[in-house]
Amino acid sequence: MKKTFTVTVQDPSTAARTGKIRTPHGDIETPAFAPVASQGTVKALLHDQAEELGVQVILVNAYHLYLRPGLEIIAESGGVHDFISWPKPILSDSGGFQIYSLSPLVKVTQEGVRFSSHLDGTKIFLRPEDIVDIQRSLGTDIMMVLDYFLPFPSTKVRMKEAVKMTTLWARRSRDRFLEKPVRQQLWGISQGSVFWDLRQQSIEDLLAIGFDGYALGGLGIGEPKAALMETLEKAGQLLPADKPRYLMGMGYVEDILEAISRGIDLFDCVLPTRNARNGTLFSSRGKIVIKNQKYARDQRPIDEDCGCYTCRHFSRAYLRHLYEREEISSAVLNTIHNLYFYLDIFRKIRQSIALNSYREFKRQLLNQLKESEP
Repeated sequence: MKKTFTVTVQDPSTAARTGKIRTPHGDIETPAFAPVASQGTVKALLHDQAEELGVQVILVNAYHLYLRPGLEIIAESGGVHDFISWPKPILSDSGGFQIYSLSPLVKVTQEGVRFSSHLDGTKIFLRPEDIVDIQRSLGTDIMMVLDYFLPFPSTKVRMKEAVKMTTLWARRSRDRFLEKPVRQQLWGISQGSVFWDLRQQSIEDLLAIGFDGYALGGLGIGEPKAALMETLEKAGQLLPADKPRYLMGMGYVEDILEAISRGIDLFDCVLPTRNARNGTLFSSRGKIVIKNQKYARDQRPIDEDCGCYTCRHFSRAYLRHLYEREEISSAVLNTIHNLYFYLDIFRKIRQSIALNSYREFKRQLLNQLKESEP
């Protein structure tokens, strides 16, 4: 198996590390955050704005792109990179979560998933092999296998079945992937919720199959925080050090900091961009709900310590005005700020690990984030 990941610095006091994921469209410096671009775009941003903010990799959704605009149209453009004109790495989610969450009528069997399109009700059947073929056609740099996702809470009996199905599909996905040599990477996804014996079994199954990277799925969806952290701690000790580790869908900064302490390398979440569109802005001194009346005459930027375009040019009063008037520029400016806030934290995380000071950086940032709305 090709070597696509290198650990560059290991923090001496925690499991935090910096690394480099190599892809055909450039390297990803880790720990890294991938903004969600399900339809091939980060909502409310142009690609050049995303690049200026320092976005290294975006996440597209194979399920959504398969339905619209369809693989044939994307293939005519030469693949998803050319279709959306994004020159950097792209990770494609298999769409497993959307299949289960968007369609009320889903039938899961060992062979695959039968469901109704959330767009027009069309009956669709997809096998794990089909998901690999879809992502191969898209030409994304990192492909995720189809996994059996269950909501929290689910019984241990049901979760055991989900782990069994996830392993079966992962093995078939890997077999399909190996049929045709490509430069793309295929990553496995473990399930098991916070039932450690099931999570351990899932991880060990994936390790036996062999993947370019390993993701932890089905977490951050309401399970007790202590159980989540214990699962991450144990998983970090089980996963190989020479492969990237991806915690799917984790978006709260506090959780991200703790996960990095336990050896996680890659994150994605809609939180910073969705919250921006809904008027919730992040700052180094806590959240700001920009619609609140107290900001109507507030001439300060969102965050006086922030260097983003929005904070350098606009006041809270103006941003509140835009949000109240439902101006399109409200979503744009808010998204620029929130994404800059997240990516800047990741830049500082990588720097602190390189300087052997991650533990102190985490402590200081967590204390700041506990402060009340400024």
